[in-house]
Amino acid sequence: MKFIPIDISKHKEYIIPFRRDSFVVSFGTDKDFGDEKKYLDWLQEQSAKNPKGFILVVEKEEPIGQLELTFKEYEGRGIGYINLYYLIPEKRGMGLGSLLHDYAINFFKDSCVSEYHLRVSPSNDHAIAFYRKNGMKQIKSEMDGKVLRMSGII
Repeated sequence: MKFIPIDISKHKEYIIPFRRDSFVVSFGTDKDFGDEKKYLDWLQEQSAKNPKGFILVVEKEEPIGQLELTFKEYEGRGIGYINLYYLIPEKRGMGLGSLLHDYAINFFKDSCVSEYHLRVSPSNDHAIAFYRKNGMKQIKSEMDGKVLRMSGII
């Protein structure tokens, strides 16, 4: 498995469907995905700042996943933020998520942050179990209960 920086012009045919599917898995629909152009503009801007944070996961030359890792301020402190962990359906449940998680932890460690967060749908039991298994704890409910914020320590 390889982790390569996303090149929007080369990888557009993967990154949009991957991101859309993440909404379906999390919320049962992609209706809140929003505008594709805005997503691509945001991705371009963010990946220019942190190219190692916006990654296509490739196995045998075939894209199988995606990572989006950024930095934010939360309650006055800088944290790492996982915008997206994604694996295609046929690669889920095989332990590959741990490799994505290891990549994220090393990325944040190399960037000298000691805490990271993400948001997850409260109905996404598999994801929540995975995050808890990796030491994350629920902090609070946000967006009127639509998501849970979870945190981990590096």
